[in-house]
Amino acid sequence: MTSPQPPAQAVFAFPGRWLTSASLLLGPVLLLAGVVLRARFPFFFPDQLAAYEGHPALMTASYSCFAAGTVALWPAVSALTARIGTVHPTLAGLGGGLTLLGLFARTFHAGADHMAFRLVDAGGARSATTAVGDSYQSFHIFQYASFAIMLGWIVLAIGTWRSGILGPVRSLALALMALLPLGVLKGTTPLSIVATAGLCIALVPLGLAVLTNGPRPTPRSATQFGLGALAVVTLAFVSSLG
Repeated sequence: MTSPQPPAQAVFAFPGRWLTSASLLLGPVLLLAGVVLRARFPFFFPDQLAAYEGHPALMTASYSCFAAGTVALWPAVSALTARIGTVHPTLAGLGGGLTLLGLFARTFHAGADHMAFRLVDAGGARSATTAVGDSYQSFHIFQYASFAIMLGWIVLAIGTWRSGILGPVRSLALALMALLPLGVLKGTTPLSIVATAGLCIALVPLGLAVLTNGPRPTPRSATQFGLGALAVVTLAFVSSLG
């Protein structure tokens, strides 16, 4: 007489449905909002610093949206990489690795942007422009990742097309992210709008599909998620008081 088999365990997959769908939906929209908010100001860093001095709330919102969107994209890239990898593992590893490295580099740039704006707060746009100009060509390790910022999206887009995750039009829209200007204190150009709008076209419909394709959360999981979100918000509030 055979003993009963234990019930099959669900396979854990990271980043999972909820984190992936949130990333696919929020990341592109935040990037687009970031570039649109500063579209009225000239592109180069002296003008960006002057814009911050004259419109600190607007420029803070712009750069914050862009930085948040950059960080928010990593689960989406990870999920796309995993899907591509079931068909083309080498292409997935190359595209996902390069794209994630590019996101890390843009996050470094966002930190430099933040510091430059703090210099404006401390001494005005003129002194901040001098300080940024004097250090603009200084060495940093992420300058060697600039190629990944552009190339990663192209390789990832080829992977989404070859694996059938996205059609040719939306894969091309994903590849347009290679056109997004990179570096410290970069304003908005028409290519910025094209690139981030293309990212929305490529990923937002997929985010909606991932979000709706699956069971609703159980009361227990919803409670756990709510408690976790409350803890994060509370921690952020306490940190801001310091």
